[in-house]
Amino acid sequence: MDVSYKEAYAMNPKQARMKLVETYLTCGSIAETARRWHTSRNLVRKWVRRFEEEGLAGLQDRSRRPHSSPSQTPPEVEAKVREARERTGYGRKRLSWYLWQEEGLVLSPHTIRHILRRCGYTYRRKRRKAFYPAHWAWEEERPFALVQVDVKDILDKGTLGTKLWDHIRKKGLPRYQWTFLEGRTRLRFLAWSHELNLTNGICFLSLAMLWLRAFGIEGEVALQTDWGEEFGGSNPKKLERLQKKYFEPLGARLVKFPLGKKEYNGRVERSHRTDDEEFYIPFLAKMQSEEGFLRKGAGWVYYYNLKRPHYGEGMEGKPPFSKLRELGCDLPEEFALFPPLVLDRISADWALAWALRGGNDLLAHYTHVFDL
Repeated sequence: MDVSYKEAYAMNPKQARMKLVETYLTCGSIAETARRWHTSRNLVRKWVRRFEEEGLAGLQDRSRRPHSSPSQTPPEVEAKVREARERTGYGRKRLSWYLWQEEGLVLSPHTIRHILRRCGYTYRRKRRKAFYPAHWAWEEERPFALVQVDVKDILDKGTLGTKLWDHIRKKGLPRYQWTFLEGRTRLRFLAWSHELNLTNGICFLSLAMLWLRAFGIEGEVALQTDWGEEFGGSNPKKLERLQKKYFEPLGARLVKFPLGKKEYNGRVERSHRTDDEEFYIPFLAKMQSEEGFLRKGAGWVYYYNLKRPHYGEGMEGKPPFSKLRELGCDLPEEFALFPPLVLDRISADWALAWALRGGNDLLAHYTHVFDL
């Protein structure tokens, strides 16, 4: 026979089995049938036996699913995973942590991945567009070599909804959140303000830099911002003047990412979504005054830096402060607890102090703020 069983099977499995059985019925020999079709005697016996027991139906493909799956996740557990996914939108790693915290379920990220796939939750990572070279967070190994800085407008009706949006306005709560995020570990310092202006911006960056220096953090720090006027805008002469007057004395360098390329500050941008989901939306309604807002803000900074697991690139589920220590920074926990500030209260005083002192000994001037 010119065609082997394997070749016939590749063209039509059922027809190949039928021809195999017909050859056997004609010659009556297992060995001869195997020789003609260039296959094994065991394979011939298998399909002849199935044909004799079940007829043509025995030549159909059978399910390969095991009769029992003792290690399969119970349906009720899978239902909880689906519900948690619908409620939070988390990925497999954060769902594993969330289910352990909220439901007491211990499921590995791999198990959750299989459950989500079975339920049709597939995700294909989008290919990153190729941009010209810039300052990416993962290019820096030394902590505080790069800091991503941004301002979040909390008063976002589309995100908070009408009720919380109106609550902020009625209670006179701060509208803007200023974020100073260490690019390698995601550790953050936060402050708030009612106004968005350059005085508040320089005040925040300067106080954050003074905080680093007070705890012995050395080396130049690149402060990466967008082109907003609160960070000096786009005028080269103005930026050069701000650099020499405010940032150079503190060992900092103000840098800008390319226009329209927010991806360069992606980690601080992503952290603002976390602020909405885990802080503002759940807790804003409980804040009845600016002082109450700052107390909650201090608690959020503590939780975010010291307790909350992070699953971004290189974080491995560790909180930012734990990752910072892992990278060799022997710092007390107090370092991660930058004091909650409303910048409008102190920025004018700060600007006057800087003008009078020429940028010297400002840390001593603000010991009452830092309580150092």
